[in-house]
Amino acid sequence: MAEVGRLTRARPGKPWLTPVTLLRAAIVLAVLVIWQLMAVSGWFYRGVLPSLPAVCSALEKLLLSGDFYWNLGVTGKEIAVGMALGGLAGVVAGIVIGGNKFIASAFEPYLYYLGPTPKIIFFPVMIMWFGVGSGSKMAMGAVSCFFPIALNAAAGMRQIDQTLIKVGKSFRANWWQMTTKIYLPAMRHPIVNGLRLGLGVALIGTLLAETKLSNRGIGFLVIQAYNDFNMPRLYAVLFVLFVLAIGVNTLVARIGGLDDIKQK
Repeated sequence: MAEVGRLTRARPGKPWLTPVTLLRAAIVLAVLVIWQLMAVSGWFYRGVLPSLPAVCSALEKLLLSGDFYWNLGVTGKEIAVGMALGGLAGVVAGIVIGGNKFIASAFEPYLYYLGPTPKIIFFPVMIMWFGVGSGSKMAMGAVSCFFPIALNAAAGMRQIDQTLIKVGKSFRANWWQMTTKIYLPAMRHPIVNGLRLGLGVALIGTLLAETKLSNRGIGFLVIQAYNDFNMPRLYAVLFVLFVLAIGVNTLVARIGGLDDIKQK
C-alpha cells in the first residue's frame, strides 16, 4: 500500500501542450490574422477597425494609466457587491423553492418568465430607488445574477440524495445545520455553475448601467472612447474586459472543483 501511495504521488501531471491547447492557440492566431487582414483591406470606414499595432499601442497606454485602474476598481466593487447580494438571495431562494413542491409550483414559473427579461428595463426604477451613483449599478448586478443562481440552486436542491436529508433530519438538525452541512456541500457544482452564469449577466447589467448614466467605471470608459471615436482605445478596453472575465470565470470554476470533473 505504501508503494502504491508513492507511485500515485509520483505520477506526472498533465502536459500543458495538448491538442486542445494547440487548437485554442490556432483559433486565436486565426482571429488575429483575419482581424489584421480586414483592417488593411479597406472594406470598412477608416478608423472603424484599427490595425493590431494601433490596438496594442492603445492597450499599452491603457495599462500604464492610473485612471484605468481606478475605474476598474469602481466597476469591480459594483459587480462584487451585486454578486454578493444577488448570489446570497438566489441561493436562499433556490433552497426554499427546490425543497418545497408547493412553493416551487407557485413561484418557480415567475423565475422562468422573468429570467430571460433584459434587466436593463429596470434601470430607471433602480435610479429612483438608489440614485445615480454606484447603488443603482450594484442593484442592477444583483437583479441580473439572481435568476440564474436561484434556478441552478433549485435544480441542485432536487438532485440531493434523499438519504442525506433523512440522515440530517434523524439527527434533528435545524434549517441552518441542514443548509451548511448537507444542502450546500451536496449542491456545490450547480451553485458554482449558477455563479458563473450570474457573473456574466451581472457584468453585462453593470456595464450597461454605467454606459447609460455614469461618469466612472469601465462602462463609462467604453462609451467615452466611442463618443471620441477612439476605436483603438475602445477595443483595448474591451480586450481587457474579455481577459478579466475569462480569468475570473476560470478561478470560480477551479474553486468550485468543476475542472476536476472535466478531467475525470
